[in-house]
Amino acid sequence: MNISVLAKTFIAVFVLADAVGNIPILLVLTDGMEPAQRNKVIDKAILVAIAVLLFFGFAGQFILEYLNISFGSLRVAGGLLLLLIALQMLRGETETPIIEQNRDVAITPLALPLLAGPGTLTTVMLLISEPADPNVSVVLGVLAAMFVTWLILRLANSLDKLIGTEGKVIVTQLLGFLLAALAVEIGSKGIKELFF
Repeated sequence: MNISVLAKTFIAVFVLADAVGNIPILLVLTDGMEPAQRNKVIDKAILVAIAVLLFFGFAGQFILEYLNISFGSLRVAGGLLLLLIALQMLRGETETPIIEQNRDVAITPLALPLLAGPGTLTTVMLLISEPADPNVSVVLGVLAAMFVTWLILRLANSLDKLIGTEGKVIVTQLLGFLLAALAVEIGSKGIKELFF
């Protein structure tokens, strides 16, 4: 097991899942639900997000081979994508999903794309593609990040009152900064692979 890869995966997935930033959306999506009902929605969303992340992480490599796309190109594209998401977080630009009735909000929009969005999927796939067979570390990193995300979402009502609006803005800004740094690292590695 590679602790460095585990830590990198944990940070990337946790930041991109943005549990704290998604608390207001969760509260709106589950408005009127009893705490037990809200917890069931959170449990299902986390399980779906984990399944999608791991499936795409492993199957994505075969898709790339079939389409003849190099990992260098994917790293550059993934880095740019993460950078765009980070810039949105730093600017405070959030997209509130459209809420429709008679729809399972645990799957969409909570699991997809809020918890397991394109940036998270790309990141997990890139980390699994790293050398030295770090797949176990990536899987554990994903599970750990989703577990912490689950804990935070389970405490949504309490956290919403505790940190307030300004607190959520500060946390989102800090997470956006960390994500921007990670995006530059991934993108620069891809550029080195393509041109050097």
